[in-house]
Amino acid sequence: VQLQASGGGSVQPGGSLRISCTASISASSFRVKTLGWYRQDPGNQRDLVARIFPSGETSYTDSVKGRFTISRENGKKTVFLQMNSLKPEDTGMYYCNTVEAYWPWGQGTLVTVSS
Repeated sequence: VQLQASGGGSVQPGGSLRISCTASISASSFRVKTLGWYRQDPGNQRDLVARIFPSGETSYTDSVKGRFTISRENGKKTVFLQMNSLKPEDTGMYYCNTVEAYWPWGQGTLVTVSS
């Protein structure tokens, strides 16, 4: 499996970004996975910030709750993260994977929030 993330960039505080990640896997295998978006700051571990279950149910870490929305499109084998009201502390490299980190990590996409 290869994970291709895209959509990152530089934004000012309060701005928005939508990032996506596509998996090179069959749709039938994709749809049964609980997927997550992870954030890694320089020098820190990779933390799960949002996850989405096969049912579409979602959960978020407290720091992003109410600002981020995770979604998925199983037919396109893609998971999205809509990020609103971005803060400097949201800066980091964002990766997608299963919540068990089962697949090989992709290259991620960099989000920088700075004035």
